[in-house]
Amino acid sequence: MMEILLEFGLLALGFLLLVKGADWFVDGSAGIADRLGVPQIVIGLTIVAMGTSAPETAVSITAALKGSADITIGNVVGSNMLNILIILGVTSFIVPVAVAESTIRYELPWMLFVTAVLLVFGCTGNQVTFAEGIVFWILFLLYLGALFLSAMKNRQDMVQEEETKPFWKLGLFMAAGLGLVVWGSDVTVDAATAIARMAGLSERFIGLTIVALGTSLPELFTSVSAAIKGKADIAIGNIVGSNIFNILFVVGTAALIIPVEFAPGFIIDTSAAIGAGVVLWLCAFRKRKLARRDGILMLACYAGYFLYLLQG
Repeated sequence: MMEILLEFGLLALGFLLLVKGADWFVDGSAGIADRLGVPQIVIGLTIVAMGTSAPETAVSITAALKGSADITIGNVVGSNMLNILIILGVTSFIVPVAVAESTIRYELPWMLFVTAVLLVFGCTGNQVTFAEGIVFWILFLLYLGALFLSAMKNRQDMVQEEETKPFWKLGLFMAAGLGLVVWGSDVTVDAATAIARMAGLSERFIGLTIVALGTSLPELFTSVSAAIKGKADIAIGNIVGSNIFNILFVVGTAALIIPVEFAPGFIIDTSAAIGAGVVLWLCAFRKRKLARRDGILMLACYAGYFLYLLQG
């Protein structure tokens, strides 16, 4: 009994390190981007998305190196499901979230496309191979290139109304945050794997639920805070950008290190992630915003998916 309580305590510690580390990383990164005059939607889709995806990156790559492939794929797919159905569901339930036209026309379809590519790779050989990792990285670089061109086209001359932190201090926040994220990921993977074995639960279930929820907490806090502050572009861009980043960079990088096993059960989970993306796209397409009833629909969809996981 004491052993499992200790592991839960370590799991909570790991989550705390991940959340605080991601918070510092986002503050430093977004502060630098803001000083450079980069538009909000680009900040949300890149720096904030990558910063809040740092826990998924660290946990998934650490899990792959330790041979816990079910946690690698489960964390990414589970986080993407949570990002859409829970985080945007909760955010739009609290406050309406406006969705930019470019997000509806470009970023959301791209997110659906890369998720479908992951499904295809997983169905062919039941693993994501080194070559497929290269394909993900090529798609990732194309994505970054498109965002860079957008940033240059829409770059704003920022007027600083108050004194901001110097670049060196923002850089220090980024470095310290990244360090906490890496440390927290190691603690989280070890504790989650130990709990799964002691409780007789599969690593797939743990990765899709507990680890996915823990590593998605930065996205939750960031999106709700951004929406409440009226920065809807960061709220929606954070989620869409994180989901794209999770697949292309996280799975792609893990596959370059070691082949990432893709268990047959993940075919349904990845298909469900595509379904969640379609629900988000349809809700956003209708009125160019996510209203409270859209949030209720997304939360209900996740409840149904969680019941399926319990039965499995």
